Amino acid sequence: QVQLVESGGGLVQAGGSLRLSCAASGIMLSINDMGWYQQAPGKERELVARITSGGLTNYADSVKGRFTMSRDSPQNTVYLQMDNLQPEDTAIYSCAVGPWGGFNQDEYNYWGQGTQVTVSS
Repeated sequence: QVQLVESGGGLVQAGGSLRLSCAASGIMLSINDMGWYQQAPGKERELVARITSGGLTNYADSVKGRFTMSRDSPQNTVYLQMDNLQPEDTAIYSCAVGPWGGFNQDEYNYWGQGTQVTVSS
């Protein structure tokens, strides 16, 4: 049974930082692609970052230079380091995994429950 568990969300002031974690069980993250998605109130879920099984990363334009996605294969965990957070980053952040996880959320097979990030101005 595959499980993805996110943690690290919370309330932070604008300009602050948070590091989200996504711990996996039942699946090896190192041989899969991973994505971090955000869903703000009233908006569609959007990809903010992804990492391929080969370690390549891609970021949404809105977070480039501020967010960094990484993977710790021995810990079977991926991270999303979020710096210089802004109020518009407020959303529920979810991790997802799939063998060919590209830029379309339909390409991911398993999802975590999400963690809330709230950025105050």
